[in-house]
Amino acid sequence: MSQPQARRNCEVAIIGAGPYGLSLAAHLAASNVSFRIFGRPMELWRHHMPEKMMLKSNGYASNLSAPDGKASSLKSFCRQTGRPYGDLNVPVPVQTFIDYADWFRARHVPQLDQRMVTGLDRDEQGYILTLEDGEQCHAAQVVMAVGITNFPHMPAALKDLPGHLASHSFDHRNVDHFAGKQTVVLGAGASAVNLAYELHEAGADVTMLARDPVIEYHDLPHPKAQSLWQRLVNPPAPFGQGWRSLLVARLPQLFYHLPRHLRQRAIKSHMKPAAGWFMRGKIMGKVPEIVGQGIANAWEEDGKVHLTLSGGRKLICDHVFASTGYRVDLNRLSFLAPSIRHAITHPGCALQLSSSFETDLPGLYALGAMAMENFGPLLHFVCGTPFATKRLARVLKRRVLLAQIEEGLRGVTRAAAQKLQEAFA
Repeated sequence: MSQPQARRNCEVAIIGAGPYGLSLAAHLAASNVSFRIFGRPMELWRHHMPEKMMLKSNGYASNLSAPDGKASSLKSFCRQTGRPYGDLNVPVPVQTFIDYADWFRARHVPQLDQRMVTGLDRDEQGYILTLEDGEQCHAAQVVMAVGITNFPHMPAALKDLPGHLASHSFDHRNVDHFAGKQTVVLGAGASAVNLAYELHEAGADVTMLARDPVIEYHDLPHPKAQSLWQRLVNPPAPFGQGWRSLLVARLPQLFYHLPRHLRQRAIKSHMKPAAGWFMRGKIMGKVPEIVGQGIANAWEEDGKVHLTLSGGRKLICDHVFASTGYRVDLNRLSFLAPSIRHAITHPGCALQLSSSFETDLPGLYALGAMAMENFGPLLHFVCGTPFATKRLARVLKRRVLLAQIEEGLRGVTRAAAQKLQEAFA
């Protein structure tokens, strides 16, 4: 076993190079805070989203955050590269979003270290990060911006099936090798609909299966077709429609102070599965649907998947895909030392963060989906990056300055004490 290499120090370490990690790094770079950022850039989007997928979020709600604002927006990138763009009614291809993030990274985060963090522990001086090649980094403060890559949720009924018969949608960037196969996609959200479309286009025989009574699609946004009164009564929001959605999106600080049961109710109501408006015509009438039923039992027989549905119906297929979302579970963050995991985990919830995104351990922070239970659905989406990363960058800069002042005062005190000793020697 190789010995850890010598440590390199920094004031802040960011674990994760998705939208939240890159945005925070951009703001820290502008604040002249010493930081390092680790992770493979946009890994979830680059390797675990269907190749032909369109983002469900509108163009104006798909921006990473940087100090120069609109100059680093998706709109600016599309204009410079000659790509189609619309704030509301032009779907954003996932490859365009990936290319935009790469452009953003080149502008603001060229120092990204693409090694993965394999260990996070602490000592009396702060936090120790161990990288995949054994190098260690010591940081006074650490931000976990790991996204949802570690948290695919597999239904219990499918967990005992082998991987060649059942898998999560997370595992599939390309599905061409399922051509001619009988497949079932479990789920009713955007990922399920996108995957079913990709399978259908690849020549697979695909059926959608959902517990919900109907597979829903967002309405085509037509803000100019609405009267002023309609826009006042039912305003558009980055996710959803109406004042409730707008307030949840615009006032995450207020959401933070709501009782927990109200926060959970709001998250549940805003995270209902629904596909983008542009997918309706690609799926409806082309891909068979079984709705209002879940999987009661699943087993392997003669190399096939046998499913018994909650309504008693039986299905046989070559592969079943679980497009059943993601659930934050700190036990699945293998890089966390047990002592850290134990210190920050609360019964019944993933994390309890301060209003500054700090966990129960001083100097350890969390962004993105890991902060959703505290700040609301906004933190699940890319459109949450401006609020979260600007706020946390200010907190980190202030903490760094205070630490520098404290160290300076200690230095002055030590020097004064030394002079007194010399004077009375």
